[in-house]
Amino acid sequence: MNNNGNNPYYVTTPIYYPNGEPHLGSVYTTVICDVLARYHRLLGEPTYFLTGTDEHGTKMAKAAAAENASPQALADKYSKVFADLWEELGITNDDFIRTSESRHKQAVQKIVQKMLASGDIYLGSYEGARTVRSVLVAEIADVVDEGVNRLLIDICPLQRAFDDDIFALLI
Repeated sequence: MNNNGNNPYYVTTPIYYPNGEPHLGSVYTTVICDVLARYHRLLGEPTYFLTGTDEHGTKMAKAAAAENASPQALADKYSKVFADLWEELGITNDDFIRTSESRHKQAVQKIVQKMLASGDIYLGSYEGARTVRSVLVAEIADVVDEGVNRLLIDICPLQRAFDDDIFALLI
């Protein structure tokens, strides 16, 4: 597992939606990432551990409206709760990034500009179903399927979506 110090070992949690208190899944994921980071540091490998919050999107807007707050006020409130909890738990992350920070916005702009210039991103369209709660996107054929997909639909009702301005990524 030792990479001989050539490249740092990089571990990141998902960037959590700060639309409410952290839940057990958030804590579990962060602790697991912390264990990985500590292990690689014990091996003497340069290690970088990142966590943070995703403060944009429909999920945040709806949660803010439900609390009669602006999305930024909601993000400020709960991002602090996440960061404070990680400190209280002794999580050893090297950085906590918020997608509303200018350093994040500038980095994303540079990456997207490079991808646009190379033709890796193009404007497309999408017709299908999705839920705001899980940010799940499914093909229409999958939605009418019974079985596992039926369970997802019962838990998170799907909304029909038509987007003529969605960006696609060539991978």
